[in-house]
Amino acid sequence: MKFKYLNSLFISLLVWVIFTSLAWGGQVVTEDTRLWARKALQEEKAIETVRGGNTLAIMYFQNKTGSPDLDPVQKGLTIMLITDLSTLEGLQLVERTRLQALTEEMGIGTSGLVEPGTAPRVGKILGAEWLMGGDITGRGPEELLVKSELLDVQLSKSIGQQASAGGLADLFRMEKDLLFKIIELLKIELTPEQQAALRKPCSTDSKALMAFFQGINASDKGDYEGAAELYEKALKNDPGICEAGPALKELQALGLVSVKSKAGDLLKSLKDQTSLTDQLSTEDSEKREQGPETTPSPVSIDVQF
Repeated sequence: MKFKYLNSLFISLLVWVIFTSLAWGGQVVTEDTRLWARKALQEEKAIETVRGGNTLAIMYFQNKTGSPDLDPVQKGLTIMLITDLSTLEGLQLVERTRLQALTEEMGIGTSGLVEPGTAPRVGKILGAEWLMGGDITGRGPEELLVKSELLDVQLSKSIGQQASAGGLADLFRMEKDLLFKIIELLKIELTPEQQAALRKPCSTDSKALMAFFQGINASDKGDYEGAAELYEKALKNDPGICEAGPALKELQALGLVSVKSKAGDLLKSLKDQTSLTDQLSTEDSEKREQGPETTPSPVSIDVQF
């Protein structure tokens, strides 16, 4: 009887640790996060019995264009989707840094790219009810096709697919295409105010986005000074780009980079500047967000159980 009670208590604590931590923010993979990943793998069997209600894990997208220059988009798309979806009440998003730490502990490396056969295992360890992954294909920056699939981890079943086509300059619009399809598949009802907020892009400047994504890669590799420089570059291109400012401040707050007067002045000056994104009128934004007249046909996506 005592054993059953202790076992039940352990599982309850495990659930609490997993799901209360989902609210933690930041882009730096800290030692605490790595410690969590090691413990999660050690207790994998127990964690696999836990199912997180309304919890979504978004994997990195696989760059299959043959162009290494597009590798930063693999994590970038994931970050943009997590940033948008995390604003919805009732939906829990697994932190990107947890996915990063877990894949590193599993020996996958700093790329965090998960093979199709490994994805379900990662989803279960992360305690996710739903898992999303996808591919980036196409002929290069001017002609891309982003495909993704939403899976029910417990049932090992596909809920639906999403796809959007365009060039690198249309990345912000393509992310929104995937975003609203996910919301539709999860049967989440939005108020007009929520829809308007979600339609605001992270940035409409592809150079700013790529610099930010490159900064994330540098940070994951432990090159914090390089990451800070790339975040600064992103902010110079678009002062209103999502997450780059907080990511730079996080590096400084953790003491991972020196607080240079240059960076401090930049962050201070950005407060009074207007984002390129913010300069778009509602009409302009709607025009920019409209996709091609033709909708991509259903595609085969390399994410499977």
